[in-house]
Amino acid sequence: MPHLSHPGSTARVCPALRKPLALLVGAAALTAGAAQAETITVATVNNNDMVIMQSLTEEFEQAHPDITLDWVVLEENVLRQRMTTDIATQGGQFDVMTIGSYEVPIWAERGWLQPLEDLPAEYQEGDLLKPVRDGLSHDGVLHALPFYAESSMLYYRTDLFEGAGIEMPEQPTWEQVRDWAETLHDPDNDVAGICLRGKPGWGENMAFVSTLVNTFGGRWFDMDWNPEINSEAWQNAISFYVDLMNNYGPAGATSNGFNENLALFSRGNCAMWVDATSAAGKLFNPDESTVADRLGFAPAPVAETPKGSHWLWAWSLAIPASSDAPDAARTFITWATSQDYVNLVGETKGWTSVPPGTRQSTYDNENYQQAAPFAGFVVDAINAADPLDSSLEPNPYVGVQFVGIPEFQAIGTQVGQMVASALSGETSVDQALSAAQRATERTMQRAGYLD
Repeated sequence: MPHLSHPGSTARVCPALRKPLALLVGAAALTAGAAQAETITVATVNNNDMVIMQSLTEEFEQAHPDITLDWVVLEENVLRQRMTTDIATQGGQFDVMTIGSYEVPIWAERGWLQPLEDLPAEYQEGDLLKPVRDGLSHDGVLHALPFYAESSMLYYRTDLFEGAGIEMPEQPTWEQVRDWAETLHDPDNDVAGICLRGKPGWGENMAFVSTLVNTFGGRWFDMDWNPEINSEAWQNAISFYVDLMNNYGPAGATSNGFNENLALFSRGNCAMWVDATSAAGKLFNPDESTVADRLGFAPAPVAETPKGSHWLWAWSLAIPASSDAPDAARTFITWATSQDYVNLVGETKGWTSVPPGTRQSTYDNENYQQAAPFAGFVVDAINAADPLDSSLEPNPYVGVQFVGIPEFQAIGTQVGQMVASALSGETSVDQALSAAQRATERTMQRAGYLD
């Protein structure tokens, strides 16, 4: 038998047993580490930037062996429904939620989110773009960290424009867009004159439609919270939208949201597309887009007023108050929204794939500037969007493509379904907006906004 030391002496082990013992100790350590690893459940949307984040799970877990990531990746409307139900009931299913500029202040005010105070110095909170940071704060404290942020703009096929002799002005109008769509619409060659969101949802078709209504001179509510959905401005905007899409849009437009239109445009099936600036990186990536070498961009079109013609949104990572692993969740969200993460994506996935719109350092980065000719354009659009002044006539709410009140999620979804019914031809525009007006009035009365 090997000699066993007495207390206080230097331990000695028979050489023949050293290797097996070392293996046992190592295995025990690994087992202990695995037992201590904390699993956090991350709920996110199936957008490209989030899919990239999920693909870098191993990078995070190697750097943080005490944390394991469990992903729940869902389509946008389904994700919102599940997260809203979970957080309102304090269900505790998720440790990290991917939510937007609409939810953060409302949920923070209700105490549903962990405040993100005293972030580490290396996080460089001051590097976050101010409009984005302000939109994710409540009482001056961040309650979510921005993963990517966006405004909206017009994408177009430069080859089709040049072939038709069309020159893009510095600021296009919706009237011009309609004329160009008529000229470029070529269904025989699977090219729609224009692609726009038609899938119903307050964050799907209504994100776009709200900006269209804004620039046509409309608003959701007057200063006394009376709905104005059956106003002349709304009638003009929705009639224009329905006619434009029915004449020059792709087939089945009511099934198309952001991801579906991104796929259509990247395959060359759209002459124009008005949507999120966050799509630019994917469209400029030749590995992802067949039109990368013939892609043009311009500001979102305007009609009666430039106010509210382009939106402001940030997909962000927040920790629900119901999480039982808030420290591990905080470690993850600070990693996934850091400057180091941006650099990691740029170096491993390509600089056009980095999450845009959140940090000034991204736009100061020469690698990004060289890969992304749209960079300066996007950051200017984000900085120019004003959630406090989004309509021609004054309004009582905060938000460009949404209304920052708790009731809007239900209102926007219901109105989105009615707008989609007008687009599909199931109802007339007048019938859809009259029904939307009545439904919204009932909701606002029940909520106590109206007498």
